[in-house]
Amino acid sequence: MGPLRELLAVDERKTLEFFFLGLKDVSEADVDRGELLYNASVLAHYAQVSTHSDLEFPTPPALGAVFDHFVGAADAPLDAELLETAGSHCLLMAGFFEDQMKHRHNVGWYARLGAGFYFRAARQEADVKRAQFLDTLGRHFESWRVRHARLSRELRATPYLLDLPVPRRVM
Repeated sequence: MGPLRELLAVDERKTLEFFFLGLKDVSEADVDRGELLYNASVLAHYAQVSTHSDLEFPTPPALGAVFDHFVGAADAPLDAELLETAGSHCLLMAGFFEDQMKHRHNVGWYARLGAGFYFRAARQEADVKRAQFLDTLGRHFESWRVRHARLSRELRATPYLLDLPVPRRVM
């Protein structure tokens, strides 16, 4: 594998590390490590899932899609896993993509909706420890949403330059 190929090679672990370190940089020193890891995993997961995925729940293209899938389609029962997915979609779109969404959607409303999804997931979760964690995510939703937005802004403001190898001159 050449140097450029190695530089551009991304796997799940590297993506998770990227978002973990990024969120850690925009968080307070005493931030809960479990919540930090969860939020990094949300960003890493959706960074690698297409908006048109057939293999798993697709990344939403906008907040309107979250509404259409989880609020507007009230005929489908939402279990704890789907409610958590809905909460993570709100976190991603109202947080990391806040600047893109705020001109078309009420981000505050979607933030409350996302927190509510986590609270509902917690009430339906059978595992007590997992239910407590989901409830915590609901209570801390706004703090994490703000961190996601801050990370997004910092990433857009940071120039990334690739040091490409200088090609050898063949004589």
